[in-house]
Amino acid sequence: MLRLIMQSAKISPPLSPPPRPCVSVYFRDVKRTTREVEGNHPVWNETLIWHLWNHPLQKDSFLQITLRDMGSVKKERFIGMATVLLKPLVKKPRQILFVNDLTLLNHSMMPTECTVTLQAALMTYKDIEKIGDEDLLAITAQEVAKQKLMFPSATVHKALSPKPQHFQVRVQVFEARQLMGNDIKPVVKVVIGGHQHHSRIKMGNNPFFNEIFFQNFYEAPMKFFDEIILIQVMNSSVMRFNAEIGRFQTDIGFIYNCPGHTLLRKWLGLCQPNERNSGVRGYLKVTICALGVGDQAPVDQKLIYRVDDTDTRIFKSSVVPISIAYLQFFIYCAEDLHLKKHYSVSPMLEVELIGEKLKTHVQTQTESPIWNQILTFRIQLPCLSSYIKFRVLDCPRNRCNDEIGTVSLSLNQISSTGAEIEGKQAPCALPPAPLPPEPALSHPFPLAGMYSGFLPCFGPSFLTLRGGKKAPFRMKEEDPNIPNIVKDGLAYRGRVFLELITHIKSRQEAKMKDLSLDVISVEKHQNRQKYGLCVIFLSCTMMPDFKDLIQFEVSIGHYGNKMDLSYKPLVSTTQYSPAIYDGNIYHYVPWYNTKPVVAVTSFWEDVGFRMNCLNLLQFTRDRLKANLDTLKSMRNPRDPALLPQWEKLLRELVEDCKRPLPCMTSQPKATDLDKNRWKLRRLLLQELAQKAKQAPPRDMVATAEGWLYRLNAVLPEPQMNLPDVMIWLMAREQRAAYAQVPAHSILFSPHGARHSGRFCGKTQTLFLQYPEGEGEKDTLPAQLRVCMWLGNVTDSRDLELLRQGEVVVYAETYENQAKFKDQWGQQFLQHRPNFSDVTGHKALPKEDFREPPGWHWAGPWTVEPQRRLLLDTDINKSQVLEEVYENQRRDAVGAWVPAAIPNTDVNGEPVEAREIVKCPQGWHVKQTWAVELNHAVDNEGWEYGVGIPPSGLPQVWNSVEKTYYSRRRRRWARVRYRDHGQLSHEQETLSFLQLHHPGLAEDEAGWEYGVFGSKFHLNPEPQSRFRRRCWHRRLAPNKVKGIAPIFLLEGSLSTDMKEQARRADMVSSTRRLDRIMSSRRAPPGITQTPSLPFIYCVFNKPHYYQLFCYIYQARNLMSSHVQTFQGPFIRLVFLNHSQCTQTLKSSTAPTWAQTLIFQHLLLYENPQDTRESPPCVVLELWQRDPQGNETLWGRSIWHPVVWLDAQDRILPPMRWHPLVKGLEDEEGEILASCELILETESLRQQLPMLSVPWKNGIYILPKSIQPTLRKMAIEMLVWGLRNMKQVRSPQLLVECWEESLQTEPIRDFQTNPNFAQSALLLTLYMPTEETFALPLVLKVVDNQDFGQETVVGQANVHSLQPYFCDPWAEDYVPPRPPTLSVKKYQELLGYLYEKFWFKSSKAEVMEAQPRGIRNNPGQLRGRVGAEEATVPLPQGPKCPSPYQDEYDQEVDWWSKLFWATGDAPQTLKYKYKDYHTLKVYDCELEAVPAFQGLQDFCQTFKLYQEWPRLDSPVVGEFKGQFRVYPFPENPEAPKPPRQFPLWPKKEDFPQQCLVRVYIVRAFHLQPQDFNGLCDPYVILKLGQTMLGNRDKYQPNTLDPIFGVMFELSCTIPLEKDLEIQLYDFDLFSPDDMIGTTVIDLEDRLLSGFGARCGLSKSYCQTQAP
Repeated sequence: MLRLIMQSAKISPPLSPPPRPCVSVYFRDVKRTTREVEGNHPVWNETLIWHLWNHPLQKDSFLQITLRDMGSVKKERFIGMATVLLKPLVKKPRQILFVNDLTLLNHSMMPTECTVTLQAALMTYKDIEKIGDEDLLAITAQEVAKQKLMFPSATVHKALSPKPQHFQVRVQVFEARQLMGNDIKPVVKVVIGGHQHHSRIKMGNNPFFNEIFFQNFYEAPMKFFDEIILIQVMNSSVMRFNAEIGRFQTDIGFIYNCPGHTLLRKWLGLCQPNERNSGVRGYLKVTICALGVGDQAPVDQKLIYRVDDTDTRIFKSSVVPISIAYLQFFIYCAEDLHLKKHYSVSPMLEVELIGEKLKTHVQTQTESPIWNQILTFRIQLPCLSSYIKFRVLDCPRNRCNDEIGTVSLSLNQISSTGAEIEGKQAPCALPPAPLPPEPALSHPFPLAGMYSGFLPCFGPSFLTLRGGKKAPFRMKEEDPNIPNIVKDGLAYRGRVFLELITHIKSRQEAKMKDLSLDVISVEKHQNRQKYGLCVIFLSCTMMPDFKDLIQFEVSIGHYGNKMDLSYKPLVSTTQYSPAIYDGNIYHYVPWYNTKPVVAVTSFWEDVGFRMNCLNLLQFTRDRLKANLDTLKSMRNPRDPALLPQWEKLLRELVEDCKRPLPCMTSQPKATDLDKNRWKLRRLLLQELAQKAKQAPPRDMVATAEGWLYRLNAVLPEPQMNLPDVMIWLMAREQRAAYAQVPAHSILFSPHGARHSGRFCGKTQTLFLQYPEGEGEKDTLPAQLRVCMWLGNVTDSRDLELLRQGEVVVYAETYENQAKFKDQWGQQFLQHRPNFSDVTGHKALPKEDFREPPGWHWAGPWTVEPQRRLLLDTDINKSQVLEEVYENQRRDAVGAWVPAAIPNTDVNGEPVEAREIVKCPQGWHVKQTWAVELNHAVDNEGWEYGVGIPPSGLPQVWNSVEKTYYSRRRRRWARVRYRDHGQLSHEQETLSFLQLHHPGLAEDEAGWEYGVFGSKFHLNPEPQSRFRRRCWHRRLAPNKVKGIAPIFLLEGSLSTDMKEQARRADMVSSTRRLDRIMSSRRAPPGITQTPSLPFIYCVFNKPHYYQLFCYIYQARNLMSSHVQTFQGPFIRLVFLNHSQCTQTLKSSTAPTWAQTLIFQHLLLYENPQDTRESPPCVVLELWQRDPQGNETLWGRSIWHPVVWLDAQDRILPPMRWHPLVKGLEDEEGEILASCELILETESLRQQLPMLSVPWKNGIYILPKSIQPTLRKMAIEMLVWGLRNMKQVRSPQLLVECWEESLQTEPIRDFQTNPNFAQSALLLTLYMPTEETFALPLVLKVVDNQDFGQETVVGQANVHSLQPYFCDPWAEDYVPPRPPTLSVKKYQELLGYLYEKFWFKSSKAEVMEAQPRGIRNNPGQLRGRVGAEEATVPLPQGPKCPSPYQDEYDQEVDWWSKLFWATGDAPQTLKYKYKDYHTLKVYDCELEAVPAFQGLQDFCQTFKLYQEWPRLDSPVVGEFKGQFRVYPFPENPEAPKPPRQFPLWPKKEDFPQQCLVRVYIVRAFHLQPQDFNGLCDPYVILKLGQTMLGNRDKYQPNTLDPIFGVMFELSCTIPLEKDLEIQLYDFDLFSPDDMIGTTVIDLEDRLLSGFGARCGLSKSYCQTQAP
């Protein structure tokens, strides 16, 4: 590499004021620049580096040196230049080239008196000192070339020609981390060589962008390399002057000289240039490429959401200070580490932070290792990584192959920057050390001004390790918790006990250190207490078709996991049950009045003090969320309930925020993190209470969402200690789906209901999920209703979860018999025990059962058939398709003969022959068996294949017979139909479950017939060779005080407790022997699952309800298809019942106006429990295509209104509910309401119970909530499309309800983007109420080759109310077409010329107005005039005036303006002042109410490719207008006049126009320079024309006076948007945009108000200079 030390310079003669010289040095087209030093004798002593790669120095190599004065007012004032030949270094590469007092040359290449002194030398990497860790934390853009690590490859850069050539710069923004601020909405602004780009707006401090920006250049390499790349992260939710979070700046030359001309996935340190001492304000991950012609763009094959950042080098400014902190992890111990069954692990803990990994020692073969080590990390604050990852690895013989479990700890949850409290954080980025605890606050904000956050701290506390299957991946835009992409597995793998302490100053300790002694002070955190968990399963619905029996398992940690036999067995699983058909598309578990119950006991630390605080905060958050959801559902701004709901939200928020949190300072077990987070939460609640008291009724939803976001940010509790409760759905002994319930949400607290979890002892609805990579997309495994309770067993004495229901406990065993020679007996069983469990594998003799402590037997063994297992899964189907496959094979002579298994199902499993298949009772067959011919078979139904061992079945079937085919089969099918009985399907199911045979003898009662592994039947069949029956023995609790009896059901019933303890000792000794012998075999005697009792909650009194669901309409269903919806219908699911609405035609806003009624619904819970926690109503929106295929669009889930007394019933108002796709993405909304009414004896006689209108075969909405329909006409003026790129032949599709219209395609869109047809008329019945307003959907469809139609843009007109009119009203003025002919304009000007003739030296103004500048609070005051180019404006010398003899002074333009603004001198008096005075408005003309936004003729509607959000990209505009008016239903009645008549062809368009823009002055501009001022200049853009000169800037002012006029010509509508930009002139850096405004010239041309707004009564006759 070539090293140059630029020492000093001398400037002579000396300059005054003192210059700020800077030296630029070029070597092989690569520029290096020194810093600026003030004075005429600058001294730099700065090192500049160039990498030579594989191109060594040549004899003609040289350095070109340029000295400039960077402090000059002129742009980069040149001082001198010189050339240094490097030939001496080629001859003697080990020597240093000293150049002293080198004379500089001027522009004329003449010597000056200025000199420079420097040194040049060739160096190798060995000559460079090793880089320390501190430099790795703060690599600057200019210093990065010095380091070998930056350039590991030997990339050869080709020489570039000095001529202009093509280049491209690409900037890809991935994500940001640790952005400073509170409740921010960050957006990335990228400026590439003066060209601006913006990202989408995100939310949160760790947003994910994944956006790429391109910019092309055609410049000389030297100029191109000097261009600047500026990347700023802005907060879009605040004013621009305070919006910048941080920035990063570099030149393109630095990027081009990186390997591959690319910075690939690098982190940028963001800083504020005005506050450099504030440190790094966040991090941004980017890829930047600078490519020339022929350069290959790098290929990035990593995932965009990759989180394992091994390259943690940060690029930032060298002047930004570094805040270093030392994180010390005290790793004490771990417990319950399990990986496989009966296998002892050798654990080692690995801690990973920003790519650095530290590991503890390996503890050999133990599940409870004790490490007692300290691991120390050195980091920069704020930390680049947002989480700390812990991994426990199994390392037998020091080979770490398997991962036991992982856990991620969010740094945002264990530290605080102070930004959570608005305006109260310290100015520095480094949080101080934790403050000592203070007493409780006595007034609102005594400490708020001092709050500045706290350093990372944690524990001592446990972290829960998880592994195995993971939750499905979902990328969220914002998440205050750990991102989903780093979330851990679902299986509990143990816990690790540790502590984190942060120090600012280094203690010079090693990164890894052993604790000298076991720490005694942390033992108080490990004190265990016994907890009890009780779960009642009430219902399980919305299930797919599970072919096998299912059961549920409940576990908390290892407790309850039936696969782990190391712990005492617990009643953690339900009995096996089938999933039966619900009559529509789903299945459910038929528990009915017998609800399964599980009871799990466990031992954990007492963290009640921590959970009390969390649950109180959760209560505040939940109430705010519920009130906010209600507020969102009120879409009508005139809703009378809107303001009371807002007041209710504020009142309850103030009430909740004033409730004190439990004090942590007096809690002996509270950690430093507990105290710090308690202080943070307390201050936040006080601030929210203060804001809620002062909140006005404006922007209500946005304000409440901001409060909710801030509450969610401080809600997570990192020191949870208690693992989450896992509920697994198990099929075939495999875990198929899960629900994860946070332990604190069901935790009981003796301090009161608000300190308890929100679902403690209450019914909640859980939607199960498939693990990642399993199950079908957008499908739910089940909807589960449960009642859960978790708490200390000493608090369970009076445990009563539900108001009714009897808890019963049974021991269960199955008696098995086999049939031999028509005799049943146990002697014929083969490999089956006489008494076993339900699976038939484990022996459970009656005499081996022992009652558990605290319980006794309540009777003898009795036969109790489990009819739930015998239910026909098709019991609710009206028809069932049966099929049997007939199989044949070839014999030795080639003839087809029956196969060894002649009758099978589709999978080859044997079934009964079709001749002996009987129709079940209650069914009948209309047609006999027939061969299926409607698929790929021959004319006899056969399909052929080659049998493949061992099954002998072909893998592929064909319809053509060939000689080498050895197997064939054909399908026989028939349909059986259910007999129509008097009982409903549900009543038939109940009657079957309650069926009994009192006449049978005891030996013959309760038998079930079948084969293990298949379904059993109640009645014997000829082929039955096995039977079994269930024996139950009931257990009753003893009188135990102080604890719920169900928590005493611990251990197996098959062995005595003493025997169990003896076996436990044997197991432990066996494990010690295994460690010595390294044996992995399971200890004897514990290989089988123990027998456990089953707990049920039996409800003897059913309750019946009726459900009424009123469904009106769905809307905002943005679709990229030409036809939005094909056959939309709603499927309503309530528990195990479901109904469908009528199927509509294709519609963008399907409207059903239908009532779905469920009668005689059976619920067993107490009505009071049902009212407090009703079951969820699930509305599913489906599509049905012409082929009959159904597709799910989205779901809407909410709770119905419950009425226990119909006399108090009030019809619930319909609200808008979101439609959600999957579990997160909102895809529209639906207007509906639902009520659940308890049936009583007096009301049960009415069928239906309440009067609902019936029409055309369906129940319609009740009259009180029915909208009033009226025939209306929607008349549309379709003018044209604007600013649409890459379209060929677009047309407009208008959809409203089920009606649609479309225009003719625009064939010549590039030359005339107007529609040939001017007006459309749509008549339909519309509701008159605004709540039921129908949206109007506008879609732009592009017609492409081969008949392809693509939606390229769409817009929604949510309300047509503003367009209502009465054509018959006397004062109504219909829309008028624009007047554009040249003749009429000439007549107008001639009239003005004759009537008003005054002398003037300046051109008159047609309007004067201030324009608001976007992204800027200032205003630009200017004037815009639009005239046709064919209209000659009066020109020439001064003309005489009839008033010249009286007033000799000129009536100049500025005087007219000052008269309008009141700034005119008082000495000047004019008799005809009124004729000259302009009208100056204090806002844009579009904002003047009288001018109707200059859109009185046609409005502008923005078109989007997606459902519009805050920053959705606009793909174009539609110009049109609407009029809505009543239309007579009587065809003979006179029709209203058309509002938009069929105007003749638009021959006036495209229109050539002359535009004059008068830029007068600007006010209150945003400062851009360090002196608090700016240097503004004006740039105008119209189409491809750009006018303005950056050299004509106004220096050092915030209120510039420009006084300039620009004249442009344009073609409207092709060039309609006039953009006026204000830039701040900067000498060296790229000019900053102050603001911009866009004026739609077409609106001014077409508006009836025209461009004459504010025009004075006189007209000038001289042209402006």
